[in-house]
Amino acid sequence: MSVTENIRIIARKVTKSKPFTNERFLKLGSRASVDKALSRLVEEGVIERAAPGVFFRPKKSRYVGSVMPGLPSIIEAIAKSNGEIVQVHGAEAVRQFKISTQMPTKPIYYTSGSSREIHVGKRKVKLMHTSNSRRLQHAGEKEGLALSALWYLGKKQVNTETIHLIRSAMSVAEFKKLRDSDMPAWMAQAINQNIDEATVEEKKYG
Repeated sequence: MSVTENIRIIARKVTKSKPFTNERFLKLGSRASVDKALSRLVEEGVIERAAPGVFFRPKKSRYVGSVMPGLPSIIEAIAKSNGEIVQVHGAEAVRQFKISTQMPTKPIYYTSGSSREIHVGKRKVKLMHTSNSRRLQHAGEKEGLALSALWYLGKKQVNTETIHLIRSAMSVAEFKKLRDSDMPAWMAQAINQNIDEATVEEKKYG
């Protein structure tokens, strides 16, 4: 059976709109033959390309056509394929915690890999290298999102309201994990000075 046919069989079993990379099929043949096979399946409409090297089995909607995978899942697939850690940028993190209503003009992520721009659908996404491992803690988790927001805001902009908004969006266990994270002294102090209500809940949590 050809590489294309083998990939076709596997691809048809993948959950619709769940991204996957060409790395998944390298055991079936050389990279060149796998890439050629995937391109053929894209032409046939069996799969679609979400980003360079990232594909998905289309889920059709009569309103929007093919439903693209969410950006976070695409970035996660790229990161996993490249063996890098990727974290949501602080500008997006503060928006998700409703600390700010401003929408970043371009999606940005911190990464342990190289800085670069990639095309995801019709959007450009910027991956920004950081060598600061503390910025990449708990990547993909609520605690990591909180750390990213706090790093972005900085010492002068983190206040009681900021901590309250973050705390209210997290479970007791998540907030406890945040407090136990590796962070600069100013950040730990800002959190600890504004957790009177959270402390009561943590005692209940144990």
